[in-house]
Amino acid sequence: MSRMIGVDVGGTFTDVFVLDEASGKAEVAKVPTTRPDQSGGFLDGISARVDDLATVDVVVHGTTAGTNALLERKGARTGVITTAGLRDVLEMRRRDRPRTWGLRGDFDPVVPRDLRLEVPERVLADGTVHTPVDLEAVRSAARALIGAGCEAVAILFANAYANPTNEARAVEAVRALWPNPHVSCSSEILPEIREFERFSTTALNAYLQPEVSGYIGRLDSALTEGGFRGEFMIVQSNGGVMGTGTARRLPVRTALSGPAAGVIAAGHIARTAGFDNVITGDMGGTSFDVALIAEGQSQLAPQTSIDFGMVVRTPMIEITTIGAGGGSIAWVDKGGLLNIGPESAGSSPGPVAYGGGNDRPTVTDANVVLGRIDPDNPIGGKLDRLDVDAAARAIDTHVGARLGLSTTQAAEAILKVANSRMAGAIRLVSIERGFDPKRFAFMPFGGGGALHTAAMLKEVGIGRAIVPRYPGVTSAMGCVIADMRQDFVQTVNSLTATLDTAALRDVMQRHLDEGLALLDAAKSRFEARDAVFELDMAYVGQTHTVAVPLSVRIEDATVIAPTVAEVEAAFDAAYMSTYGRLLRNGTRRVMNLRSAVIGRRPKFDLTTLAPVGGSTEAARTGSRQVHFGDTWHDTTIYDRLSLPVGAEIRGPAILVQPDTTVLIDPGLTGRVDAYGNTIITPDAGPDSEA
Repeated sequence: MSRMIGVDVGGTFTDVFVLDEASGKAEVAKVPTTRPDQSGGFLDGISARVDDLATVDVVVHGTTAGTNALLERKGARTGVITTAGLRDVLEMRRRDRPRTWGLRGDFDPVVPRDLRLEVPERVLADGTVHTPVDLEAVRSAARALIGAGCEAVAILFANAYANPTNEARAVEAVRALWPNPHVSCSSEILPEIREFERFSTTALNAYLQPEVSGYIGRLDSALTEGGFRGEFMIVQSNGGVMGTGTARRLPVRTALSGPAAGVIAAGHIARTAGFDNVITGDMGGTSFDVALIAEGQSQLAPQTSIDFGMVVRTPMIEITTIGAGGGSIAWVDKGGLLNIGPESAGSSPGPVAYGGGNDRPTVTDANVVLGRIDPDNPIGGKLDRLDVDAAARAIDTHVGARLGLSTTQAAEAILKVANSRMAGAIRLVSIERGFDPKRFAFMPFGGGGALHTAAMLKEVGIGRAIVPRYPGVTSAMGCVIADMRQDFVQTVNSLTATLDTAALRDVMQRHLDEGLALLDAAKSRFEARDAVFELDMAYVGQTHTVAVPLSVRIEDATVIAPTVAEVEAAFDAAYMSTYGRLLRNGTRRVMNLRSAVIGRRPKFDLTTLAPVGGSTEAARTGSRQVHFGDTWHDTTIYDRLSLPVGAEIRGPAILVQPDTTVLIDPGLTGRVDAYGNTIITPDAGPDSEA
């Protein structure tokens, strides 16, 4: 067994990347995502490239099942058992509101008030048990929630991060009578200070457990029935992978699973090709996801709001998402302004050109009408031809007639608005965070990303773009590349002057032991195992902390405790790097310890993806009229996968492959590098070397 499979389920397509580790050969597949059960498309995609699952040793899945359940409010009926007086923490949040104006809010937490039950218990902030938990009240609350039809329950006690005794006893009592394994406990999921974030993360975990656990279970069973005997893993939002057992227990860690896999692949491809600074743009059928990789490192956020009031505090790759995918619907509002999204046609019914019954134009329809997508070779393999005339009629009806534009002008207007929104997302992650986009390369991927390269270079001022070999399945490739990673957190809440370094070492050791045990239980082969430790620290009186990396020695799997002087020096360095100054005589405080145990999985050689032999002329398949700006251009068409290393293609040109279309606008040149990537630069722009 030497084959690895990565599967990414998107809003419109399910992407599959199959790697034969022995030969280095890669195969890709793209099939429509199935709704409402995504497991159908998952299995269809694998079977399109693999006849015998017994020849596969690893399947890694980037899933949007959890994300969709949160955004669409389709999680399980969930109950909460909490400390007396804390019933409404989920509803009060941080006293924020979805809109600035108005006297009333319209936020409804995922757990309604009648399913949030209080019990007598109290732990103080210093960990002292003030009131032991009333276990009979806990059991009574659990029975009431079962009687109310709850499939999952979250146990949320005050200050459980400081002392989990009461919560642990309550959880033991609930698990003894709950009819399924879907019992979430805040001290197990997030033993960290700040009540709302801990309550929200745990409640959302419970809300997702039945849906995500059932979905993973169906996939697991189907793979096993098909002869699969290898390891099945799930991509986490932090860019690492975890076993299915962990994913079923902690489904909240999959909240941005699919997009995270794409960023991991993009980082590996870019570093290998010589680009340490990259802005990624993943354009699928529903959304456009943007992330920034600086000096070879993706940016991690400690928490993310999936939607208003849905806060998940777990490390996630920072990804900005807007509703500007290929299936995003173009519409004109009452004021006569053209809008794109957020509503999407998705995979069903899909864009108008797909003939699935939708009659409202999408971004893909605009690209089809302008000749940028070949109507005779649609991606996905399910359609023989796209309906260009139907797409044109929809654009005329819903956009052209409303704005007094011709079909071509209306299609260009749709793309202009979509490109403007995408450029805005790129500025948000770069310029507005202090990064100069001129220092970065743009990496478009997803089924539609490479159609919008020129617009991003022009509107944002990026000097070059790198289009990966298989942009349409980059997220699926990321599943194969991602390392195994386990994150841990524990609140310390101590001044450095009184820091108990022995107790800190004990927590580090516990995290290391638990992380290594999870790696040992995996069937994967690791090239190396790393442990990363970081403290959240601030000066006394400050609300916001800075991340302080610690250089911790580990000898024979035993952590050597850092000294107070080492902790303070690390804080000074991190604070100075962040703010450019230190506070004189400031008292330092350690809030949280964050640990990550990482199993480095082998990376395959990207040169195996590069073309062998061939010629530019032989890769040319013809030409057609394509609209750019305000005129039609005779545009040369190439079979992209047949272009040799070193080939240079001047725009206007279109590079076609099964999983996507790469557009090279007039004034741009594409060059095939040693890994099969296409480096696109302006003809008179900066040198194309990294």
